[in-house]
Amino acid sequence: MDAEERPKPGLKVWFLEMRAPFFTATIVPTTFGAVFAWYEDVAFNGLLFIVTVLGVLFLHAGTNVVNDYFDYRSGTDRINKNRSPFNGGSPFIVEGILTPQQVYRAAVIFYAVGGVIGLALALTTSLLVIPLGVLGIGLGYFYTAPKVHLAAKGLGEIAVGLGFGPLVVGGAYIVQSGEFALAPFVAGLPIGLLIGLVLFINQFPDAEADGAVGKTHWVVRMGLSRAAVWYTAIMATAFVLIIVLWLAGVYPLMALLGLVPSVIALKAVSTALKEYKQPSRLLPAQAMTVQTHLLVGLLLTVGLIGSVML
Repeated sequence: MDAEERPKPGLKVWFLEMRAPFFTATIVPTTFGAVFAWYEDVAFNGLLFIVTVLGVLFLHAGTNVVNDYFDYRSGTDRINKNRSPFNGGSPFIVEGILTPQQVYRAAVIFYAVGGVIGLALALTTSLLVIPLGVLGIGLGYFYTAPKVHLAAKGLGEIAVGLGFGPLVVGGAYIVQSGEFALAPFVAGLPIGLLIGLVLFINQFPDAEADGAVGKTHWVVRMGLSRAAVWYTAIMATAFVLIIVLWLAGVYPLMALLGLVPSVIALKAVSTALKEYKQPSRLLPAQAMTVQTHLLVGLLLTVGLIGSVML
């Protein structure tokens, strides 16, 4: 079918192409960062919070879409036979529903809109928002972009953990307070580790295809068996860190609610250690890792709110 005859993709296609169901990865840390500012005696500004969420969502959408574009170009999405709702990239370019050019243009638009929103927030609150936004865009764009390709250099997991953890939490705090503080960046570390684990466990089914095209992330480098052990260790570290941050006075006592999802995390770890070689059987671990990230972030936020109100 010629490009002129190709039917225009509907909203549902773009909704799925953006991977909108995974926007919790940015909504959670943005909310936590704004509430952390409130916990630190900064008046909560609802309008600034909503605008911040919108800006970060556009940047997240741009990152998801542009990574699909680069993964298609590298060939990994075309040879991956283990695609699932959690991994394997979007099927729309591979199946010809969207063209690579459409996807790349969409990414540029999303980044541009997110950048404009970020600039408006910077001019309204603090110019510190600008370097944080630029860094966030850079980490997202160059995660799979050729030449830099952070994922192929073993830096992809760090980029995701930093970008969707301390960076977003600290940025949301700055928007609310207008000032830099180290505490919110440190407070975002458990959330960053857990979103990094979401990426990490989703790389298990992709490892064969990714390794074939030179996308040598840590699961490819270590092999599935060692990666499963590291997955376990990092999961444990995230929960231990919550306790450490409480003992250090960064978190209030009620933030220990964030430990409750450790029950889900234990099931995820058990599944990963047993089924790391079987992509179809690893799906529950992938789902539970997403649930763990979401629930820990929400319960940490509830703990902050409760400590202020009670």
